Amino acid sequence: MSNQRPDPPISPTARVAAEEILRIIYGDDLAGCTVSFDRITEVISAAIAGQAKFDRAVAELNEKAYEAIRLLSTPPANGQSLNADELRSLLGDRLDKIQGLATKVIAATKAQKIEETFSSESTEPISP
Repeated sequence: MSNQRPDPPISPTARVAAEEILRIIYGDDLAGCTVSFDRITEVISAAIAGQAKFDRAVAELNEKAYEAIRLLSTPPANGQSLNADELRSLLGDRLDKIQGLATKVIAATKAQKIEETFSSESTEPISP
């Protein structure tokens, strides 16, 4: 039995992008091209996979944050038996947790926007 991982499946999107990139650089006939489609496809696939992983993490964080906010905004079962100080303390704790969650979601969203900005800037044409 081999310890090597199986190769990840080749993304058709990455393959098409690799072919297009090499055609842009070398022309339709690919004359002089010494780089394989597979090598360029690997690089593009890795970039796509990394972005997809980041996007899933941000989506998961958002989902967890919304669920936590829903739970934190639900009145406590024993709410009617709490005195004013206990209720104030409970609400303060819950608001602190909501604020912490909001801070995490905002940070993740900013990181995603920075990534998207960087990605769009790197796709602008290079002047000859």
